[in-house]
Amino acid sequence: MKQLFSLVLCALAGLATAAEFDYGLQAQPVAEGVYAFIGRNEDFSTANGGNIVNTGFIVAPGGIIVIDSGSSLRYGQQMRQAIARVSPRPLALVINTHHHPDHFLGNQAFAGTPLAALPATIDGIASEGNAFAENLYRLTGDWMKGTEVVAPSRALAAGHSEIAGRRLRLIALDGHTGADLAIYDEASGVLFAGDLVFNGRAPTTPHADLAHWLAALDQLEAVTREAGFTALVPGHGAVARDAAPIRQTRAWLLWLRGAMQQAARAGLDMNEVLALPLPAEFAGLPVAASEYRRSVGHLFPAAEQEALGAAQ
Repeated sequence: MKQLFSLVLCALAGLATAAEFDYGLQAQPVAEGVYAFIGRNEDFSTANGGNIVNTGFIVAPGGIIVIDSGSSLRYGQQMRQAIARVSPRPLALVINTHHHPDHFLGNQAFAGTPLAALPATIDGIASEGNAFAENLYRLTGDWMKGTEVVAPSRALAAGHSEIAGRRLRLIALDGHTGADLAIYDEASGVLFAGDLVFNGRAPTTPHADLAHWLAALDQLEAVTREAGFTALVPGHGAVARDAAPIRQTRAWLLWLRGAMQQAARAGLDMNEVLALPLPAEFAGLPVAASEYRRSVGHLFPAAEQEALGAAQ
């Protein structure tokens, strides 16, 4: 009897642990055969386990095309389970849109499925992936248990590509990072924009080139004006049916660039820049204050150098 009681306690403990690390992933239909998992508009934390990212998948004739794999081994495993609840088709390909950790650290869960990305993204994951993973361990704790970095081995290139019987337009851009891949599914008219587009959340800028990013947004907005366009899946935030998230992301970046340049020309130091208030337009955006502080650290030194060069 005591042995049975111990077994029951162990089983209950296992269930509690499983529930504790449940991302609660629910596939949101975007269009016929196209789904997204929508993350929270938050910073990484032990409460959300890194579930702050949008991932997705396309049910193609020849199998499932996965777009980004999430922030941990657990996320990737739960994503696979959620995909299987939608379709029994085999996995055909996993695409990483760029090399930030919440978009590729679930790759390990897709063993046996080809992993693909732009060449510079593959290089970024290989060179910076372990440091990213270590940082997420610090930020999210045991959600990351067992997670190891797996870099894609298949290099993608811009242009039209038929993958698993589905015609995709691969749009190679940069600006958020050195290599940002947007994916346009021609059958459904859905644009997966990766982290080039944020919706209802302040953008992140650790590897940003703002001029390139703004140019990339112009290209993506042109896609939304095409006759077949139906939906935009941003890297963070809700799915949209128009280009409003692109315009919101552009407005933030233009303000941020202008604020850094103006502060540098005025001779402010970094502490003074950090103390500047956010415009009313952005003050209510989730994580705006924290992303602004991080962006000052990322971008203000270059603005200072630019202002110094202009003065000389």
